[in-house]
Amino acid sequence: MRFDFQPPESVARASCDTVMDSESQSLKYQSWTADNLCVESFHEQTMYFTSRWDALCPYINVTPEMLATARKPFLVYALPPEGNYGVPINDKYGLVHAASQEFWSDPRRKRKFSDLDKLFKNFTLSEKLVPGKDLSADDIFSLGAEHFSAYEIDAKEVTGFVDYVRKLDVLILQVHAHNGDLVLSDVSMLLPERSQVYGSFCQWNLAYKNRSPGIYACLLAARWTANHGYQYYNLGPVGGYGYKSLFVTDLEPIYGLAMTDPDHPLALDLSSPLHTDFKPSQWNQVYRASVG
Repeated sequence: MRFDFQPPESVARASCDTVMDSESQSLKYQSWTADNLCVESFHEQTMYFTSRWDALCPYINVTPEMLATARKPFLVYALPPEGNYGVPINDKYGLVHAASQEFWSDPRRKRKFSDLDKLFKNFTLSEKLVPGKDLSADDIFSLGAEHFSAYEIDAKEVTGFVDYVRKLDVLILQVHAHNGDLVLSDVSMLLPERSQVYGSFCQWNLAYKNRSPGIYACLLAARWTANHGYQYYNLGPVGGYGYKSLFVTDLEPIYGLAMTDPDHPLALDLSSPLHTDFKPSQWNQVYRASVG
């Protein structure tokens, strides 16, 4: 495959925030090596690559060195909106302004939330705030293995989550039925610099589907957000998730990068994420277009 990415000399010099040695690199909440950076993804039978933080983490930073090292095609989603990398994709983050009284006083939400509370009246909620450095991949698998299997979340992305939260706190909400059944496990990371609680994943028991446990988990997390001084609960991407409309008050652009050879089979397939999430003119566009 033909692909070359040579960062401008000025950008390479500016990457001094990256801590590097011969094997590993790190930047803010992320660390990686050439061996663990990329995760194999598939569009039908065509393989491409995403990062180890793709499925469960928000606001993924990149460096010129990372982009040059990654196997191609390489797609990165959820770059920080305030950064210099990437282009807006065809999806947005759904933010819940949980600190706003208007959110809780909205008549439709009040009615829906009251109905949910009644459905779970005799259930038991547990809340646990855990330093991310104390969590292992096995801990995360114990909370979400069925979810990861159903949504084809790679084990490398679970270890990517564990890597990302090393310097963060993780909120674990669980609901049990009166008979001891675990009804749901909801896992979020706390992002104090953004005043956000970010919902990474929720696993719920199909036997309780008629009670809408996934939606109830969103309500519980939004309440925790409001009760603990955070402004927003971040529901993640909203595309294809109609139930999130009950909660969303604000939409935040999601930025992405698509690094590919234009002749790669993924680029030639009009149904691939290179076309559904990006415009061809945006492929290999590393830096965000300046405004003004």
